[in-house]
Amino acid sequence: MFEYGIMPPAMFLGMIIFMLYGFPVAFSLSAVGLFFGLLGIATGHFEFAFMQALPFRIFGIVSNDLLLAIPFFTLMGAILERCGLAEDLLEGTGKLFGAVPGGLAYAVIVVGAILGAITGTVAASVITMGVISLPIMLKYGYNPRLATGVIAASGTITQVIPPSLVLIVLADQLGRSVGDMYLGAIGPSILQVAIFMLFIFILSILRPKDVPALPPEARGELNAALVMKVLWGMIPSIVLIFLVLGTLFMGLATPTEAGALGVVGAMVIAALHGRLTWDLVKQAMHSTMTITSMVVFILVGATCFSLVFQGMDGGLWIEHLLSHIPGGAVGFLIFVNIFIFFLAFFLDFFEIAFIVIPLLAPVAESLGIDLIWFGVLLCINMQTAFMHPPFGFALFYLRSIAPKSVKTRDIYLGAIPWLGMQLLLVAIVIFWPESVTYWLDKGPEIDLDNIKIEIPGFGGPSGLEGGPNFGLPPLDGGGAPPAQPAMPNLGEPPKINP
Repeated sequence: MFEYGIMPPAMFLGMIIFMLYGFPVAFSLSAVGLFFGLLGIATGHFEFAFMQALPFRIFGIVSNDLLLAIPFFTLMGAILERCGLAEDLLEGTGKLFGAVPGGLAYAVIVVGAILGAITGTVAASVITMGVISLPIMLKYGYNPRLATGVIAASGTITQVIPPSLVLIVLADQLGRSVGDMYLGAIGPSILQVAIFMLFIFILSILRPKDVPALPPEARGELNAALVMKVLWGMIPSIVLIFLVLGTLFMGLATPTEAGALGVVGAMVIAALHGRLTWDLVKQAMHSTMTITSMVVFILVGATCFSLVFQGMDGGLWIEHLLSHIPGGAVGFLIFVNIFIFFLAFFLDFFEIAFIVIPLLAPVAESLGIDLIWFGVLLCINMQTAFMHPPFGFALFYLRSIAPKSVKTRDIYLGAIPWLGMQLLLVAIVIFWPESVTYWLDKGPEIDLDNIKIEIPGFGGPSGLEGGPNFGLPPLDGGGAPPAQPAMPNLGEPPKINP
């Protein structure tokens, strides 16, 4: 363990202690990095020259064009979450599925997926769906544990469905294309929604009293007006999703440009609903500024920590530990996912992405693991951070808006089955990599052994066919090469009298 010295494990332990104590993560990382940097310089474990790279690395963060996509997608989601789109979707979809046992739960899952694709914010999705759906579900006899669990889990789908902020950050940390990360996440996103809906379907058969259908007076008459209301809520959102992701997948726009296009589209949708006001835009910009500032400060702190950690051969220490795990690549994946699962009890996805992923990526690449698949797999795992009882933020959000009749114990116990379904998806992706890689553009398959390079004009023994051979020897190796032209006699160099 101490083959690379005691400083890397001590530094890692120091980071954990700081975070458990409750200091802000960004400043904890900076403090640990600078402290151990100075300690390493004093003890000879760290070269001072490394510290000269810190300003350049910080400048590289603030000048990274890819990270500009974060405020754009955040602003797009903040505008859409405040324009009443979620309310329209939930009301219309709830009535559309109301006649089916478990219909409200199906509606929450579908709307959660749509909100995840257009807002990208777990807090907004959980709070919005909780405020609107939870009282109705409780009123018509839904089990409180099931109702709170489906709302919390459907809100966390946001983390996996493109254009997820987590996937942007992971693409930056892994050095891969955001478009490829989004393409890789399509399969798991569909699987996650399907697993959730299958669970509700099985529950509606085994325990129909927990998921009753809405009575006729509550769902109203299924007519063209209701269908048009649902479509009016869905179609503009789906068009925006395809507009943003389509331009990105086809290579017509960078992630930053696609995010800017999404902001314009969000404003258009808000205007179509008659809700685009200056107050809405101001609130959305404030929310965007808060999230973006948090991300940048965490990234600066993580850069300071990683610079010192790598300078002390911490990366080699991590690689040595993880590359010798029994089971090869599968053993490494299982260990890493268990580690991330428990780490998510204490850290959110931004902190995990900035601190842990840069340490794991070199080991994964050395084991021949595709980093796009690896990133999507970890993204699925990190969504469980919002569902961990008693630390999950989605459960906190739900507790803040749930009526007093819903006990905290019910919220925590209700989250456990959905947490298990998220871990089930992790296992599926580990043992079925094609669920991610199938969607990626692998390019044309080329057999390098059969490549033959032919240059037009070459092929005859006299060099270029139909032209001079430029003094080249015959290409077939036969005969003597042509004589080289003699250099002219320029005489003796002139003498210069001093």
